[in-house]
Amino acid sequence: MNRRFFLLASAAMGAAPAWAVPEAGTITVGYGGRIIRVTTLAPQGPGSITEAVKAKGPRIVVFEVGGVVDLTMETLEIKSDDITIAGQTAPSLVTFIRGGIAIRGENVIIRNIAVRPGEAGQAKKSGWECDGIYAYGAARVEVSNCSITWATDEGLSASGKRFEGANADEWRANTSHTIMFRNNIVAEGLSNSTHSKGEHSKGTLIHDNVRDATIVDSLYAHNRERNVLFKGGAQGLMAGNVVYNPGKRFAHYNLHANEWEGHPFEAGKVRVERNAFLAGPSTDAKAAAVMVGGDGPLTLEIENNLTLRADGSALPMTGRFGDGTPVLDLRMNTQFDDAAAVRANMARVLETCGAWAWARDPIDARIVEDVRKGTGRIIDSENEVGGYPVRPETRAAFVESEWHLASMVRRSS
Repeated sequence: MNRRFFLLASAAMGAAPAWAVPEAGTITVGYGGRIIRVTTLAPQGPGSITEAVKAKGPRIVVFEVGGVVDLTMETLEIKSDDITIAGQTAPSLVTFIRGGIAIRGENVIIRNIAVRPGEAGQAKKSGWECDGIYAYGAARVEVSNCSITWATDEGLSASGKRFEGANADEWRANTSHTIMFRNNIVAEGLSNSTHSKGEHSKGTLIHDNVRDATIVDSLYAHNRERNVLFKGGAQGLMAGNVVYNPGKRFAHYNLHANEWEGHPFEAGKVRVERNAFLAGPSTDAKAAAVMVGGDGPLTLEIENNLTLRADGSALPMTGRFGDGTPVLDLRMNTQFDDAAAVRANMARVLETCGAWAWARDPIDARIVEDVRKGTGRIIDSENEVGGYPVRPETRAAFVESEWHLASMVRRSS
């Protein structure tokens, strides 16, 4: 075991820290609404997930079936507001393959599901460009304890139109805002795969002018870059995450001047705290934990992050890229005074992240073990790691009295 992974193993013996993570606003969803039961693994038709998300009014989507849902290269569109998708209610993990989920409404929670788009049998550079889960022009969205792998575009993102409205306040009101991504696994974005541009292994994009985005206590592994990318004018927090084995970049910020032509640059504001940035076999030796490129003003706050190469030495905390001239207000606490707490939180994240941490599927278990052992690599196809899962259908009735419907937590027996 090398020195870096001795440190990780030692961290598991410590107590998890008790710090508070800022919330991304108030998300008021379908709790207290009607129960809609998913009773089939078919992607459409009576009892399907598609019928559940098409319904109107406050609603909680529960599952009386578990297994694999083949989306047949379609995107599951959530267009209406006030919905909770409660994957924790299924009798076994619900995994969506060959497609992704788009959130276009308000007051949306998605929990405890897996989304694994993959190449879907398409040719390299054919234009099959599928996100795992993304919010577009959405508000008050939470995606928690989900597993997203093998996306051919982004894994998990928040975006929308950059400039809808007369000024920056209206731009930020009309694109995605008030977003919480918590305790997820975002991993193995496919690199040289079906995206029309070729290489496209990406983790999370927080698009131009998106505000109040919180990415917390999640695992990012084996994505070439965008772990996380905040684009021009974005405002958000990245806290308590574990980023392992990126290729070109860990986290970065970039305002592309050509995309802002005719509009004044808006200030980005990003806080990066208590994350663990861990180099791996695929990581560029020149990579820094947080890199800044492009143009425009940015306030970047950095505090109490752990940065480690495989040999246990520190990798650079900050770096620059490209030919732009960003105006950077860097507020960095150079005194690293809470390493034990960051390592303890890292151990907790590895125990709790992803769709069904209490009964992980082999895909998530392998990825988490990669982090612990310092193994794994960026891949070009899901077929390099076993391909799409094939699992038996499971069934069990959803019994309302067994759940706290105000939180969708199972009652104690």
